[in-house]
Amino acid sequence: MPRTLAWIELLACWIAWAYPFLFRAPHSQKRESLTVAGPTRLGLLLEVSAIGLAFVRAPRAPRTSPAFLIAALACGIVAAGLAWSSVTHLGRQFRIHAGLYIDHELVRTGPYASLRHPIYSSLLAILLATLLLLTPWPWALASLTLFVIGTEIRVRSEDRLLASRFGDQFAHYRETVPAYLPFVR
Repeated sequence: MPRTLAWIELLACWIAWAYPFLFRAPHSQKRESLTVAGPTRLGLLLEVSAIGLAFVRAPRAPRTSPAFLIAALACGIVAAGLAWSSVTHLGRQFRIHAGLYIDHELVRTGPYASLRHPIYSSLLAILLATLLLLTPWPWALASLTLFVIGTEIRVRSEDRLLASRFGDQFAHYRETVPAYLPFVR
């Protein structure tokens, strides 16, 4: 029964996390934009590889101790909350690839008041939930390393674009708000 509970918990967390991206975010916008797809695709490939590694290296039985179940659930709840609020506050600015729409706005409300890239924070949190329940520690470290490299590529690409458009306004935002890890600039 605890194994089933762990799998149900993880599946529910992933569904709650993915839902806003699949069903609430705008996917095809017909607005003029500037896109930087190359670095974004590389970063996304590394992030997806990190998630794949977390699942591929998973043993047949997930960890079922209450401490791991509670920690994974907490990460899943944080992930889903950040995903939902990020998509809501980002609204029409939502994009998969780094880029700017012609009428792009610098969003600093909701989770964007505390993190410049809360969607990456949500992805990290759901990855942590998965790693806590499924992945042996050496593979978890490899997964986290791939994820951080991919995310750093994407963050730097997006920050360059935002700095080019919003100048001093973004510079101040960047100085005062961490990228995707709280308390880490």
